Amino acid sequence: MKKETLLFVIVALAAGILIGVIVTNLKKDLPPSAPVQQPVPVSAPVVNQQQQTSILEGIVTREPENRNAWVELGHNFFDSDQPMKAIEAYSKALDLNGNDPDLLTDQGVMFRRVGWYDRAIKNFEEASRIDRHHKQSLYNLGIVYRYDLQDFPKAIRAWEQLLAIDPDNPGASQIRAELDFLKNHPEIPKQSQ
Repeated sequence: MKKETLLFVIVALAAGILIGVIVTNLKKDLPPSAPVQQPVPVSAPVVNQQQQTSILEGIVTREPENRNAWVELGHNFFDSDQPMKAIEAYSKALDLNGNDPDLLTDQGVMFRRVGWYDRAIKNFEEASRIDRHHKQSLYNLGIVYRYDLQDFPKAIRAWEQLLAIDPDNPGASQIRAELDFLKNHPEIPKQSQ
């Protein structure tokens, strides 16, 4: 009986392998089937940035106390690389509520874009004062000191503070590399004008 069972298992295994080989070869010879088309998702109508900006400008004209509209208008100008308009819109929003570290940081980035480094620094420092764990303001503070003002000690201080708050943030390895460079290279001498 055991021999019969063993013989049956061997025959079944051989038959399975043979059928598998035959089916595989048949599939190779058939032309590929047409790809199945995925249904196109229906999305909301797209409002372009210029239209959205016009709508927001209308809202802030009618409702000058609408902080959210000022914030969104500032973001639109930020995204469309209109720093002066973004600065103005952010200023209006900050006049309505100045304790917003994210908004101070966004406005600081725009100040940097137009070369107003002192005002950018002031915004980043204020954002960090409001929220001691505000990582983006510390990162940007280091950027201004490192790249715009070449003030290496202050860049080091800002980035070390950032790493103390969040040593494993996504950009931590890049920041550590920058810190290593700044600590091991002499400061660039300032050129007299």
